[in-house]
Amino acid sequence: MAFAPLLASAQYKSEVWCPDNGDGTYTNPVIDADYSDPDACAVGGDYYMTASSFNCIPGLPVLHSRDLVNWEIVGHALKTQYPREMFDRPSHGNGVWAPSIRYHNGEYYIYWGDPDNGVMMVKTKDPAGEWSEPLCVIPGQGMIDTTPLWDDDGRCYLTYAFANSRSRFASIIVVRELSADGTKAIGDPVIVFDGNGTECRTCEGPKFYKRDGWYWIMFPAGGVPTGFQVAMRSKNVYGPYESKIVLAQGGTKVNGPHQGAWIHTELGEDWFLHFQDKGAYGRVVHLQPVTWRDNWPVMGIDKDGDFCGEPVTTFRKPKTAAPWAVRNPQESDEFNSPVLGKQWQWHANYSQTFGMPTAFGTFRLYTHKMDGDAVNLWSVPNLLLQKTPTDNFTATAKVRFSAKDQNQYGGIVMMGLDYSTLIVKRVGDEFLLQRTTCLKADKGEPETVETIATLKPTSVDTIDYQPAIHEDIYLRMKVSEGKCKFYYSLDGKRFSQAGKEFTMREGKWIGAKIGFVAAEPAGKANRGCLDADWFRVTK
Repeated sequence: MAFAPLLASAQYKSEVWCPDNGDGTYTNPVIDADYSDPDACAVGGDYYMTASSFNCIPGLPVLHSRDLVNWEIVGHALKTQYPREMFDRPSHGNGVWAPSIRYHNGEYYIYWGDPDNGVMMVKTKDPAGEWSEPLCVIPGQGMIDTTPLWDDDGRCYLTYAFANSRSRFASIIVVRELSADGTKAIGDPVIVFDGNGTECRTCEGPKFYKRDGWYWIMFPAGGVPTGFQVAMRSKNVYGPYESKIVLAQGGTKVNGPHQGAWIHTELGEDWFLHFQDKGAYGRVVHLQPVTWRDNWPVMGIDKDGDFCGEPVTTFRKPKTAAPWAVRNPQESDEFNSPVLGKQWQWHANYSQTFGMPTAFGTFRLYTHKMDGDAVNLWSVPNLLLQKTPTDNFTATAKVRFSAKDQNQYGGIVMMGLDYSTLIVKRVGDEFLLQRTTCLKADKGEPETVETIATLKPTSVDTIDYQPAIHEDIYLRMKVSEGKCKFYYSLDGKRFSQAGKEFTMREGKWIGAKIGFVAAEPAGKANRGCLDADWFRVTK
């Protein structure tokens, strides 16, 4: 199907995870996908969220909601990461760490710490539109998890933490003054909290606020999967601050509830968005009610009156001034638009040689020419991937793979530190349907290959110039509780299992991701391509 003129897309409703119960309540997580280190801001009745994207591009996803429960992806704030020599190839786990989004004087700002390059910032007047090119506010290594605060007098301050892997010290929170426009540092950093040697080890991810004359810095501590949320307050921006633990796992199944965004709504309610680490699925987003007691924010439900709440599972939705229909972050894609769906990301800065939308109702992914010594997909930049949408789902793709030379291949992949694919690969004048699996891909371990079937091409070019052979096939993965099974079909009706079950594993600071792969050995042959007709996520 050829695409129609580009129109505003209808809201997307997931078949596999919806937090809105339809009765005025919601069930956590509100986003059961890997939006790590979420931060959000409120502008009137609109809420905008962003999250860590590390090396994945486009980066800095921007999500919109009007009730804090139903979210949709409206864009990305980062099209290209710099320096290009670092991010034009996969730089796993580097790049955008723990961003913050703020609204000031009619503009939206996102700050983040790139641990290798410095404190970065982009801004815009339209969060769903184009954002500025990234500006390096403070160059240097080790600074992460940055949040600005514009004070009542117009002065701007920045709080941040440090990555031990770069600075060789950590577990401290600092405050530093920036210029009033937030573009450069004009003061030196001041340590306002030190968690070394205490239960607040690994304190990081600070978020800066001001409420009724009090400065608030809220941050996680105690480790990503095991920690808790801390709030600290002072009447002076540089402290001293007093602190309390205000959210912890307690007797719930929600481990490590921390690092997120305090939101004060236009109707006077307070809420806290945070993540939970779910291993291979990444870090998913929860929403907690916030009540105030003795000028301390108590998050979740405080059963014993000690100011430290436990996460809720089901709770009433936030009050809104106007109805907001059920919607979820996009997953399925019919590829009928001249613009790639907002759920998709590459592993490096985009190049048109990766692939492009077509006018034929498909997305074309060209085979990446592997480095001569490559033994797995870890260094491949053109993997077209999206986040896993929940614990249990099925993803099915209808594709045509066109090979112009030997050993070109394409198909679907469950990608992480360990990964597995279901591909068709040209050998001679036929295709081999293969499962390739790699354990410890990040350590340079080679793939193992299992041939499932030999397939005759569904069509063959008869011209003499750059002829190709083609395979039309349906590829599927079923995911359940961290396990993935692969299937294939030649007619879209009868599916056969392809190989053994695969145990999912997270990527470098990100959850496992699903999508497409197309590659070939190094050389001067003309590239093959995978044309994806559609990608559908169902139960």
